[in-house]
Amino acid sequence: MIRKFLHLALLFPLLISGQQALNGTFLPPEEFDWVLVYKVSPTNSSYVGDAKIDENGKMTFVLDSTQTKGMYRLVYAVPQEEYNFDIIYDGNENVEFTFHIDQGIEFESSIENKLMSSYTNSMSLISQSLGNYFREQSSDTTALMTIFKTQRETQTEFEKLSKDMIAGHFVRANRPYIPDSYEDLKTYLSNIKNHYFDHVDFTDPILQSSNFLVEQSLNYVFGMVSKDNLRSKGYEENLDKVVNAMEKATDQTKKMLLEILWQQLSEANYESTANYLADNYLIDLAKSLQEQDLVNELVQFKNVSLGHIAPNFKIDSHWKGKPVKTNFHDLKDADQYILVFWSSNCSHCLEELPKLRDFMKSSGLNKTQVIAFALEDELSIWTSEKFNYPDFIHVAGLDKWENAVGKSYNISATPTYFILDGSKSIIAKPEDIVAVKQFFQSQK
Repeated sequence: MIRKFLHLALLFPLLISGQQALNGTFLPPEEFDWVLVYKVSPTNSSYVGDAKIDENGKMTFVLDSTQTKGMYRLVYAVPQEEYNFDIIYDGNENVEFTFHIDQGIEFESSIENKLMSSYTNSMSLISQSLGNYFREQSSDTTALMTIFKTQRETQTEFEKLSKDMIAGHFVRANRPYIPDSYEDLKTYLSNIKNHYFDHVDFTDPILQSSNFLVEQSLNYVFGMVSKDNLRSKGYEENLDKVVNAMEKATDQTKKMLLEILWQQLSEANYESTANYLADNYLIDLAKSLQEQDLVNELVQFKNVSLGHIAPNFKIDSHWKGKPVKTNFHDLKDADQYILVFWSSNCSHCLEELPKLRDFMKSSGLNKTQVIAFALEDELSIWTSEKFNYPDFIHVAGLDKWENAVGKSYNISATPTYFILDGSKSIIAKPEDIVAVKQFFQSQK
């Protein structure tokens, strides 16, 4: 989910005159229909318009005199956060490109975009040479210093070429650590980490308007962890350094960057690191900016993270012919619980719940109890459907996705599974019935 350095988003407001166009070819053409065009600023993305992609994969979008130079984001599918790429528009020339769904983007015209492509490719080749040198454990120090010399000269040349361009902000900010004398691999890697943010200005509005700051931060958090360090501990230490690097940025900028980092961490299931970021930095920032919705989201995520006691709810049901009227936290008859959120009109649920029922009957998990919480718009189908699962404790909640219990568990799809120990602490969050079975089989 982390995009290439070339795929950046920025806006540097400056009025221009004339008309230019974005001319693109999308391959393979049968994969594409429309393109939405946005202009990106440090605070938002503004919709500009859209263009039809024809049967040959061709599209043209005219940028009139009201459009400022900067960075434009082209969205070609949903979700928009994943299916997009960005291009630099300098206000003076057309941008022509070919975008292949597997190979990425190649520019046929546009000085700034072609320069960025050339810079990225050149520095990547040098990085490959460095990697090959250290992998081969070469003792030829002259060869290493030659590579460093080439890297320094290449960086300097591209900084000169891009001095007055939008691209120049990114070329300068991406300047790598280059030693003046021989360094062994351990020393070199340590210095790369120590000098990682030397040229990154978190107050630069152009960098703020792009994915660059987020990508640099993510690369640092995940890529700069020593093998000798516990991964989660290393991530947390790296987060501290990222926050320190952005010290001079405004609270709004910090919040925006840290929120994106938190989203990436949470979506990648790095729950402990996401919660560390929230507890130590993001919640306080959100409170100071009076963004209560974000505070609530962070707290709810933490409440259903591994190792936390699951949110409580009322149970008014029958189980094996006996009434069960209690709170979830007060159940005491099992060593483990499977809590599954489902819906009686969810086809996927109606495929998986019978498999869960059959697994429970055949697995010999006598000390494991299933709690089936149905999120429903109305109860008529659920009232009869629940009898297909007589060994489950059934709970139903109306208002479906707006149900308070469902929202407290951050339910956005059904079925969703939680496995809890006897004290109702969350010990696993399987993605599907296959993962549920794998969890219990691994226990055996």
